[in-house]
Amino acid sequence: MAVLTVFRSRLRDDAGDDYVELVAEMLELARSMPGFREFKRFTADDGERVSIIVFDSLETQEAWRDNAEHRAAQQRGRTSFYESYRIQVCEVLRERAFPP
Repeated sequence: MAVLTVFRSRLRDDAGDDYVELVAEMLELARSMPGFREFKRFTADDGERVSIIVFDSLETQEAWRDNAEHRAAQQRGRTSFYESYRIQVCEVLRERAFPP
């Protein structure tokens, strides 16, 4: 069963290139973690950003959450880049696809 992390955020006006570099580093790190499946990011018309990160299990998602480099990036995000954010961790209860 997959676990989704839904990360909704708004950037500060001064986030800049440092933010872009840090996101690229963290995405590379996430992709190297056991259980990583995918990452998608969307931006709404009002500027809210939504990232969806998928891991194989709650254990692999928690390993990503607790990774020391990721923890440091989270702290930096709070102090330097994000105006606000909300994180939701969800287990996939059912999944369908077309075509199968």
